[in-house]
Amino acid sequence: MNFYPFGSIIVIVLILIFISIFLSFVPIGLWVTAFFSGVRIKISELIGMKLRRVKPSRIVRPAIKATKAGLNLEIASLEAHYLAGGNVNTLVDALIAAQRANIPLQFERAAAIDLAGRDVLEAVQVSVNPKVIETPNISAVAQDGIEVIVKAKVTVRANIERLVGGAGEQTIIARVGEGIVTTVGSSQSYKAVLENPDSISRVVLDKGLDSGTAYEILSIDIADVDVARNIGARLQTDQAEADKRISEAKASERRAMALAREQEMKAEVEAMRAKVVEAESQVPIAMAEALKSGNLGVFDYYKMKNINSDTDMRNSISKISDKNHKKDNK
Repeated sequence: MNFYPFGSIIVIVLILIFISIFLSFVPIGLWVTAFFSGVRIKISELIGMKLRRVKPSRIVRPAIKATKAGLNLEIASLEAHYLAGGNVNTLVDALIAAQRANIPLQFERAAAIDLAGRDVLEAVQVSVNPKVIETPNISAVAQDGIEVIVKAKVTVRANIERLVGGAGEQTIIARVGEGIVTTVGSSQSYKAVLENPDSISRVVLDKGLDSGTAYEILSIDIADVDVARNIGARLQTDQAEADKRISEAKASERRAMALAREQEMKAEVEAMRAKVVEAESQVPIAMAEALKSGNLGVFDYYKMKNINSDTDMRNSISKISDKNHKKDNK
């Protein structure tokens, strides 16, 4: 029996398996596309990307796009940016947009902006086409105590040079709100604010609120101004109510002190009465001792009793007279 045809088939199958493995590991089609697009990249570099767990298409296709746009970018730089966690495709789009708009944007700065977490393509677009930031309702109070609700629209343009380390939109909104509150608060009356709302935007714009931010403020426009509550009158009412409560508390304190003093006086009177009763209880004993010792005679004793009786009678008559007098007055 002849085994040569069978052995040839095995060799052919092994060759096909090897070729399929090679083609799956080495993106020949991507290399061909890059070659005819003007991107010079070696097959060894594509194999190196595979070994470094980098998807070659995410590096080669943006490189093809950059080359067609006239940008000279190195494959190694794009791969390094990808390995650092950046978005290579967005980065290349931003560089192309900046080139078309004649904005000086270098690869290193664009990569730094992308790695800082900002959308570099959006930054370039906002640098070309300014966007409008609308503030929430800002409450401010004029010097006459009237509350004014102001809403503003801030037109900003991205500052490429300050995108790395510069403050964002929230800082712009906070600073504009602070400027509006300060400007309205320095106005004598809310009527002046209603008559000239553009004065607010002029004063706020002159403060240089875009300092240290990633944006350049082009204009501040007052979109709406509404009159709200009379804060001054409300504060006066609250103050009057507070003064009333303080007065009531002080009056209650004085009443409590007077009541306590009255109780103390009653206690003192009761103590004095107790002493008088105690002293009166000692009188018969003292008189008995005086009679025994001869210091008090019998006639003196009866004379004292008569005096006490006369005193009691006069007190009774005076009480009856007082009652009759009150009846006559009624």
